[in-house]
Amino acid sequence: MRELFPLFQTAPQSAAAALPLLRDVAMDYEKGAPLFAGGNPVVVSGLEAVKSWAWRAIQTARYRYSSFSWDYGCELENLVGQPYGQDTRRSEAVRYVREALEVCPYITSAQAVVEGLEGSSLHIRVVMRTVYGDGTLEV
Repeated sequence: MRELFPLFQTAPQSAAAALPLLRDVAMDYEKGAPLFAGGNPVVVSGLEAVKSWAWRAIQTARYRYSSFSWDYGCELENLVGQPYGQDTRRSEAVRYVREALEVCPYITSAQAVVEGLEGSSLHIRVVMRTVYGDGTLEV
């Protein structure tokens, strides 16, 4: 960005300072369900909230539910039934996951690595850089 008066520089604002603290429902990743305590959802903030959001974004099929915008969700379902080779399926899965996560302003970058591909089961490890630090997610 070019300044109107370049001699008077303003201090750049960090990405974390520009965004409000993210709060989200904690997830039980093994069960694929939100965590509850005393009948109420457990709320987490910061990096844990980003991880919860990311896990749900990857698990949600993009374009299927009218309650979500077309930017939300992941297109991994598109790989089912396609005659792609294993290398193509792996690279497409990595791309779909990265695209699903990079719409979040709290995630500055995401890298996905296919850990295993057994029949119709795909195991992916996601490493995210967020405004709150780095986080890892197993999907």
